[in-house]
Amino acid sequence: MHLLFLLPALLLYSLFVVYPMVSALRFSLYEWNGLERVAFSGLENFRILFTRYPYNQEVWDALRHNLYLFAVTMVAQNAFALFLAVVLDRGIRRGRTLFRNVFFLPHLVAVVVVGFLWSLILNPQFGALNRALEAAGLGALAHPWLGDPDTALTAVALVNAWSWVGFPLIIFLANLAGIPEEYHEAARLDGAGGWQAFRYITLPLLAPSITIVTVLTFIGNFNAFDLIYAMGGSNGSPGGSTDVLALLFYRIAFAGNDPNAVGVSNAMAVLMFLVVFAASVLYLRWRGRGEVTY
Repeated sequence: MHLLFLLPALLLYSLFVVYPMVSALRFSLYEWNGLERVAFSGLENFRILFTRYPYNQEVWDALRHNLYLFAVTMVAQNAFALFLAVVLDRGIRRGRTLFRNVFFLPHLVAVVVVGFLWSLILNPQFGALNRALEAAGLGALAHPWLGDPDTALTAVALVNAWSWVGFPLIIFLANLAGIPEEYHEAARLDGAGGWQAFRYITLPLLAPSITIVTVLTFIGNFNAFDLIYAMGGSNGSPGGSTDVLALLFYRIAFAGNDPNAVGVSNAMAVLMFLVVFAASVLYLRWRGRGEVTY
């Protein structure tokens, strides 16, 4: 009887997740002429991605950018979220709910709106960031943050971290609330300092939350599209320095002139799924073995 309550969710999941995934795999195995399926081609579309110019160059560049986006976001977002969670849990009693809501607020704003607002803030001509640096006597640090290939992807990654920091913050706070205070009292009685208690008690007990946050951050950054599109356009400007896999998929499917765009773009989608799935499974298995030692 209880399975009936799961049926609506299962139907929705199958309709909007499983069916598109299966369809993408099926479409990737055929050659297309516009919107018409021509013939079964097996893995030919995947071969095209890795051997035909410019796909063979763009795929590797986009993959490298996705990895960099994940690394910067992971460090900036989750380290800051963990710091805030510990401060709110241990150091701030009054106004904790207010601070939590303030830090979670950017997560509720539409990502396209976030990208547009930060594009204005980082504008080299009238942007608030450069104006603030000039007002503080640091005009030499003013920079076209989104116009320089060396800084554009880092700027996007930091904006991405700012936008999502509230999500891991809530998860870490929930986990910290479940750690018995007796553990910290016992550590203090044994002479442990604040850092030692955090390193040997709090951090190991946060391992499940860190695992969840890491996997979700990885999945989110390897599917990143709307923020980068809003801040750098469909070509990953400037000079392709912010190009990622999802943007490449978009260009192949909707912005190119390849008659076999349906087949190649779906091969790109399948490739993205395989990368995310394989990396997530391997990381979860590795973390599962590591958590046994705690």
